[in-house]
Amino acid sequence: MKSIHILLVEDNVGDIMLTLDTFEEGKFANKVSVVKDGKEAIDFLNQVGNYSKSGVPDLVLLDINLPKKNGHEVLQEIRNNENIKQTPVIMLTTSSSTSDIEKADKNLANGYLIKPFEIKDFMKILSKIENLWLNIVKLTKKKN
Repeated sequence: MKSIHILLVEDNVGDIMLTLDTFEEGKFANKVSVVKDGKEAIDFLNQVGNYSKSGVPDLVLLDINLPKKNGHEVLQEIRNNENIKQTPVIMLTTSSSTSDIEKADKNLANGYLIKPFEIKDFMKILSKIENLWLNIVKLTKKKN
């Protein structure tokens, strides 16, 4: 089974713990990195500062409501950066706002998932994301 590097951009500690636990329970050999605000996400993806050796992830799970830079701003910066613009980004958020969905689509998010309120439903979604990106989607080779 292949292994992928996932960057989780999330400021809610409960959602972080639940996501990490779900990925661990799936027993997939993933590397999951976590950053808690939009500026950290951009630094991580550009491999600057504390993230100079982080490597570009295979998949980004991106919340919208983040400190410093919101998820839409982060997505826009990713898509405008030649080095990382091909990185798949799934918006994973509580927002069901039509304007948020349209903005994510306009900025070329690879998907938009609304976090369910029930923990078991959230875990099911995370498991399906992991299965899709590990077993079904064929990722292109990264340059770095």
